[in-house]
Amino acid sequence: MTVPTDDTAAMSPLVARLTRDGQRLRQADRARPWVLDTAVVVVIFLIFCLPDLRPWDGERHVLLMRFTRPPVAEMLALQAGLVLPLLWRRRNPSAAFAVITAVFLFQWSLGVLLRADVALLVALYSLTLHGRLRHVAWACAFTTVGLVLVAVRVSAVVSIWDVLFFLFSTAIAAVAAGLAVRIRRAQLAGLRERAARLEIERDQRSKLAAATERTRVAREMHDILGHNLSVIITLADAGTYASRVAPERSREALELIGDAGRQALDELRRMLGILREAADAPALSPQPGIIDIDALCTRIRAAGPEVAYRTSGDVDALNSGVQLTVYRIVQEALTNSLKHAGADTKVNVAVAVEGTELRIRVRDTGAPSSKGRPVLPREEGHGLAGMRERAALYGGSVIAGPGHGGGWTVQATLDLTPLPGSQGGTP
Repeated sequence: MTVPTDDTAAMSPLVARLTRDGQRLRQADRARPWVLDTAVVVVIFLIFCLPDLRPWDGERHVLLMRFTRPPVAEMLALQAGLVLPLLWRRRNPSAAFAVITAVFLFQWSLGVLLRADVALLVALYSLTLHGRLRHVAWACAFTTVGLVLVAVRVSAVVSIWDVLFFLFSTAIAAVAAGLAVRIRRAQLAGLRERAARLEIERDQRSKLAAATERTRVAREMHDILGHNLSVIITLADAGTYASRVAPERSREALELIGDAGRQALDELRRMLGILREAADAPALSPQPGIIDIDALCTRIRAAGPEVAYRTSGDVDALNSGVQLTVYRIVQEALTNSLKHAGADTKVNVAVAVEGTELRIRVRDTGAPSSKGRPVLPREEGHGLAGMRERAALYGGSVIAGPGHGGGWTVQATLDLTPLPGSQGGTP
């Protein structure tokens, strides 16, 4: 049984939409990373660089009057040196930080105050997030030198300790944010890798269980049917010969053939009972089909659950092999609902023929005591592996997992397109 891997199915519509939008943005960023880097540079220029290009008036703050106002061309050059390196802040964060730090120290040595100095914090954050961790220590050291230089420059107007507290707080916040995002991304990458590994291991276990089951069935079939059929064929040949030579012996051969057939049938029933491993297995009957699902639902109702069953399309025209597959899938799904959801659940069973596809849907509402609780995955067994095997015989698949609003849903799809030369029959 395959559990859906799309986690957005269990979220609210708004959260699911935001999650999908975030995934699309990340995919777009991976395809064109320069778009986001350019957007960061443009935003910083508009918010922090343009205000510095306005002329000073006589009522400017006294702090600004302590600094030199260079010509516009020089100011643009300093702003470009601070902001443009952010274009490669993710591809080469160490080089971007080094260039911005050099321009920052040069600017403050000239006594120039620029709002574009915020680029130093962005570069420090980007280095912490994307760069090598051993470079972060050197970056913090150079940042400390630059911030101390800033504090000394403004100490004539503001307390140096207040300035140092504010500047170091912002620098620490940039480093902390970078580390938090980096750790979170590493955790998510580890979880994705673990999930992929577990999915591969689950598929391998499922394939191994299917191969083991096929081997077991083949061995039992060989031991039961191979031996008895050989005896029956030999007795039939002997009876044919005896009918011409000693007619009284042909009757004896026919009796022996009947005994061998009954013995084979008894052993086959015993083997199927062991393989089924279900305590509430229905009474054995040859080739159950869709018409027998009503009786199956009646037996399930007798155990307590409310079962609603409906069909659509020309289901009676299906060949016996497809009908047997549908019956077994519905039987296993109802048995699982009874076992896991209990006797107080409600089950909806739908079988529909749509063109060349046959769809089966069995959904239960879960146990009343589990309302509002997370739905735990149900363990796979040989019966569920058998559902996948039966569906695969008709080019189909089986998907099972938690349903919206609780409970459990099993959905199977079978391809009804006839194979070349096929005449129908039992799988």
